[in-house]
Amino acid sequence: MTASTHSIPSSAASSPQDAGEERLPPARFAFDGHTWREIAHLLANLPLALIGFVYVMTVVFVSGTLTITVIGLPLLALGLMGSRLLGRFERMRARALLGVRVEEPSRLPLRHAPEGFLNRMWMVLKDPVAWRTALYDFIRLPWGVFTFSVVLTSLFVLWPVLPFIARGLGNVDRAMVRGLLSPSDELERRIAELESDRGVVVDTAAADLRRIERDLHDGAQARLVNLAMGLGLAKEKLLEDPDAAAAMVEEAHGEVKLALQELRDLARGIHPAVLTDRGLDAALSSVASRCTVPVKVTVDLASRPAAAIEGIAYFTVSELLQNVSKHSMARSASVDVWRSENRLLIQVRDDGRGGASLDRGSGMRGLAERLGAVDGLFVVDSPEGGPTTVTAELPWRDRGTDERPR
Repeated sequence: MTASTHSIPSSAASSPQDAGEERLPPARFAFDGHTWREIAHLLANLPLALIGFVYVMTVVFVSGTLTITVIGLPLLALGLMGSRLLGRFERMRARALLGVRVEEPSRLPLRHAPEGFLNRMWMVLKDPVAWRTALYDFIRLPWGVFTFSVVLTSLFVLWPVLPFIARGLGNVDRAMVRGLLSPSDELERRIAELESDRGVVVDTAAADLRRIERDLHDGAQARLVNLAMGLGLAKEKLLEDPDAAAAMVEEAHGEVKLALQELRDLARGIHPAVLTDRGLDAALSSVASRCTVPVKVTVDLASRPAAAIEGIAYFTVSELLQNVSKHSMARSASVDVWRSENRLLIQVRDDGRGGASLDRGSGMRGLAERLGAVDGLFVVDSPEGGPTTVTAELPWRDRGTDERPR
């Protein structure tokens, strides 16, 4: 096509009416791609709504009927997990055809739930996202019949106004998606996470108490029992064989020293005195001095955090440095601790062989769960061949005056 140029009379060019027309946006064909996507979404409502309705009614009916048996509630929990998947598909469809930008809800924190099938099942049964999706699928059937009928009829009868009909019906669909398929209210999500984290804290505390009991029973208590027996034998031999009694007393003296050292180590594992008295800098330097590789410690804190946060930071670094000693085959390591706004950040690096992962062993996973229980984060970057960088974040809480050492 050859473009042609026409001259415009000056009188016409200066016409106010023509000038106003030139400022209008260019005309657009009513049936553009966006309109056709809305029409496709509305026509697909009926078959998808039928599938969702049948699914929800089947799950509710079957699980409700079987609640008198032991499999009713587990079936309902499985049905709710499937409902979450239907909701994910509907959000994808709304994003693709309606342009609705709805974020995906948070996943159920089943990994951090208290141990046991019943605890995990109860978490699923309380999931507000799954229940709202089930409600969405239940009420969509009459709406799907209505939109399918209106749009199909308009394609043959009301063609000129179909774009306006599609836009109005599409806006109702958008409102439904935003209202029922959007992520849970932040408060609901935080309540679910905190309930899960509370279970982790309780389990962790119980495990720590069992460890302390086992260490006392197998360590210091056993040595003290042997010490008492040795001193008893030495007392019997004191008059008959003073030299043997002296040797036994000397051996008992050595046992006392070992028992005291084990008690000090145990107390340090509960809460080290250097941390209480001098803070993270001195406490982490003490931990680093016991590591089998050279460790550079840098603590940049203008003040001390709350005692609970300080203790978690100390034991996190302590366990990470133990992993460096046992598994990394590193030549050097570093520990950096600093504050960024309302977060306490910890980074432990080593130049070892790498390959560390939350999935390998329970140590790293346990640290991640402990930090998650106080709204913290735990990230491991450890490619094969190294280096390894572990970053931990904890919420900063100011240290109260009653927490400061006297």
